[in-house]
Amino acid sequence: MSTSCCRATAGLPLPDTTGGTQRSVEVAWERLAGWVERYDARHPQTAWMVRNGTVEATGPDGSRVTITLPFDSAGLTSLEDVFAHLARPWRLGIILVRRGGFAVARVTGAETVDSKIGRRHVQGKTKAGGWSQHRFANRRDNQAKAAFDAAAEHAARLLLPHAAGLAMVGTGGDRQALGAVLEQPRLRPLAARPQRWLGGFADPNRDVLAKAVLAARSVTVHLRDPDADR
Repeated sequence: MSTSCCRATAGLPLPDTTGGTQRSVEVAWERLAGWVERYDARHPQTAWMVRNGTVEATGPDGSRVTITLPFDSAGLTSLEDVFAHLARPWRLGIILVRRGGFAVARVTGAETVDSKIGRRHVQGKTKAGGWSQHRFANRRDNQAKAAFDAAAEHAARLLLPHAAGLAMVGTGGDRQALGAVLEQPRLRPLAARPQRWLGGFADPNRDVLAKAVLAARSVTVHLRDPDADR
């Protein structure tokens, strides 16, 4: 599976009242070392510091970097520690849910070791009124419930036996639909794990799931660029 090293998470850069512009990118864990090397080449003499689970960098040109690290990272003190930390074979769960479909995956390191993608038909809204509208809404709710139950079934099958060892459960899709799945009592051990919202992904398919896994295995890098005329 080929992926790019980073993707923008913000639209146009936002003005920074302290000077420069602020932006954010997502960088895959295994590509962070290369990203740092390229950043150093563009911003010579940048000073890097790792403390309390956060990477911070400042350059003489006014550039700044902040990266919040995942998992138990408070004891890391150097960039080498950070790269080794992110290279560990972390175990993750991925759950994406929308009314019309779901995707569940179990990830170890960079490998998706098990996954299931499902589609369920849920009728769209109708403009009909009266009793017909009421009956149509009931049918639609029942179809959505069946879709959520199917998502919960596969989450229980693929992830529940491994819940205690999951460092994180990455979630995405539709928040209301996802809540309907994770609120099921049998999934409480999964709901209790650390969670990261990955975004409002479209109806799940293999490409969407691959993007969600990449997002789960990435850090958000916050940058402040110096003023162009500095």
